[in-house]
Amino acid sequence: MSAEQRRFYDARRRFYYETLKRRIAEDGLNASRFFILEALLELRKIATIPEEKSEGAIISAKRELLIESVQDAVLNGHKVLVFTNFLAAVELLSTDLAERGIGHLTMTGATHNRESLVRQFQTRDDLKVFILTLKTGGLGLNLTAADTVFVFDPWWNIAAESQAVDRAHRIGQDRTVFTYKLITRDSVEEKIRQLQERKQHLFDAVISSDGLALKSLTEADVDDILG
Repeated sequence: MSAEQRRFYDARRRFYYETLKRRIAEDGLNASRFFILEALLELRKIATIPEEKSEGAIISAKRELLIESVQDAVLNGHKVLVFTNFLAAVELLSTDLAERGIGHLTMTGATHNRESLVRQFQTRDDLKVFILTLKTGGLGLNLTAADTVFVFDPWWNIAAESQAVDRAHRIGQDRTVFTYKLITRDSVEEKIRQLQERKQHLFDAVISSDGLALKSLTEADVDDILG
């Protein structure tokens, strides 16, 4: 993170950590799970798209890195998929690509003409990038025109993430596919990844929603992630 982004993130992390410690002490862990989810969601956004939480005052270091990486991939003849959990990220990244003259498409849960967009991406040379929300991207799409995949904001639902990334690995893919996950250092993203490595058996069983994954968190996990 930039220094400004780090200050913003740490201030909100401390607020949530202190508030959660009080809530858990008073009401217990189970009664505090909704607030834990709220805390993690906001910190994820600050780590990935602080623009949304700061009214555009703070620019995401990860966003700048992603656009540079996508631009390099396109210049080297690759077609690219970008997956994100956040609608605001779709809009911001689309604006960045448009400013650089990079032809692209977007798809979210509100998109209706999905088959048409997929067909365009698969067949048109001028459309180099496809930005999709993670859950939308996992719905049986065949996107083998892409050989480079960026996961902009990884989360703990590994099954959903893998399902989306596999869109580029469908039958008909004849090239090596490279996948990159952008994880903000010293943030909840990195802490969750570390937690996944320690508790893989728990996360492997969670395939439907972030809310279900939350049930596997202990108070010690909350201390580790937010402390």
